Amino acid sequence: MTQLDAIERTCLLTAALRAGESRREERLFDDPYAQLLVGDAGPGLLAEIRSATFPDGEVPRTVPSTFDFNPIRTRFFDDWLQRAAADPSMTQIVLAPAGMDSRAFRLEWPDHVRFFELDRPTVLEVKEKLLAAERPGAERRPVPADLLAPGWEDTLLAAGYDPRLPSTWLFEGLLYYFSQGQVDGLLRRVGAVTAPGSRIGADLVNDAALTAPRMRGLLKVFADWGCPWVFGTDEPEALFARHGFTVQAVQPGEPPAHYGRWRDPVPPRTAEGAERVFLVHGGRAA
Repeated sequence: MTQLDAIERTCLLTAALRAGESRREERLFDDPYAQLLVGDAGPGLLAEIRSATFPDGEVPRTVPSTFDFNPIRTRFFDDWLQRAAADPSMTQIVLAPAGMDSRAFRLEWPDHVRFFELDRPTVLEVKEKLLAAERPGAERRPVPADLLAPGWEDTLLAAGYDPRLPSTWLFEGLLYYFSQGQVDGLLRRVGAVTAPGSRIGADLVNDAALTAPRMRGLLKVFADWGCPWVFGTDEPEALFARHGFTVQAVQPGEPPAHYGRWRDPVPPRTAEGAERVFLVHGGRAA
């Protein structure tokens, strides 16, 4: 089967974490496709993250728990996407990157919704083979394209996306790996193909999370894979506003994104030097 590169491989980690969450008795969601999508790679990926999060010996955990954050992020954006889809005018959902996401299969969607799953051709090739026998719960159109390359907009349009209609875009587990210029370039391009009334969601960290001593173990995992975290911002609202989107940024552990699972303190936005992760959601005025 096609081999995935370092950044593409992170989508397998997400699937592994979702498979693990789905085995919990008090799970935040159930993803019956996650184990199929991650395959034999799951245990090794989880072992690396667990080792960084819960070090051996007498050293207590200081890294925020990926095993709590990933389910919170998944559930938060599950709920956000389903609220968007409940609007009869919202007919287009773009998952970018789609990775090994199975939302089109595992959640219920109204008949008017169409999914566009945008990701690198190698990722979609693997995913299509794994899901060949499964039926999605919504119309689903793979869009093989690289978000950093020229022309993904044309590929999306060729798949049936209509930039004159409202759309909902989710960038989950992506922006960490892009430079500042690449993030701005991506949001500028998305702004050019989204109509008024469109929505956008993403997760990202702040600057301190890229350098904080207590984050070193987790950051080393991704650096060793060949896909270091390079982008963070303390002002996600301003970042998206530059490209025409009005957003809110929620930290895991705050009331809209807690779900009884966040075990660490939540630093107020006024606290300087604290590392943060943001769940960003908003859109363009109608």
